[in-house]
Amino acid sequence: MTRLEDITYVNEAKTEYIGFVFWPKSKRAVGDKQAAELKKSLDPSIQAVGVFVNETPERIIQLLKKQIIDLAQLHGEETEEQIERIRRETGKPVIKAVKIRTREDILAGIQTKADYLLLDSGMGSGETFDWNTIPQIEKPFFLAGGLYPGNVEEAVQNFHPYAVDVSSGVETDGKKDETKIREFIRRVRDEQR
Repeated sequence: MTRLEDITYVNEAKTEYIGFVFWPKSKRAVGDKQAAELKKSLDPSIQAVGVFVNETPERIIQLLKKQIIDLAQLHGEETEEQIERIRRETGKPVIKAVKIRTREDILAGIQTKADYLLLDSGMGSGETFDWNTIPQIEKPFFLAGGLYPGNVEEAVQNFHPYAVDVSSGVETDGKKDETKIREFIRRVRDEQR
């Protein structure tokens, strides 16, 4: 989420989570002040996830303590010690992203002390990975990578993720698209019934 319009769309669609990307190399990057302003307009029932790549635990902890974000999603080479520190000092959940090439990547990722896994083909690549590599997983996981309204029902039905994560799949010309967001949410909720 980068614009006030995006927040309006998700408030109306009643998503469970939204994301603020704090990685400066991303085209969707937001600064701390921008995220804080957007969070003020976010429906309080929706949790804001901060997306980071090799960020210092201090900055992540600060954003969590200021309640600019409610969870941290880590996409870099963060250590288990850093994950534990973030959780210990904030009491907030941590999501650890695992870049999937093979089933072994998932099996290795399951060992993390993070609260959730995020299974993805890469950092914001917008491409799916072979979902058939997903084994039975006890740890709750977010499924990401190449999801859009046309394939999310299959993903939810066949793999039962805790949550699904979408960005480019609900965009038109690089901006969040209200119609696509509504359709994505409708299909996820229809499949959950």
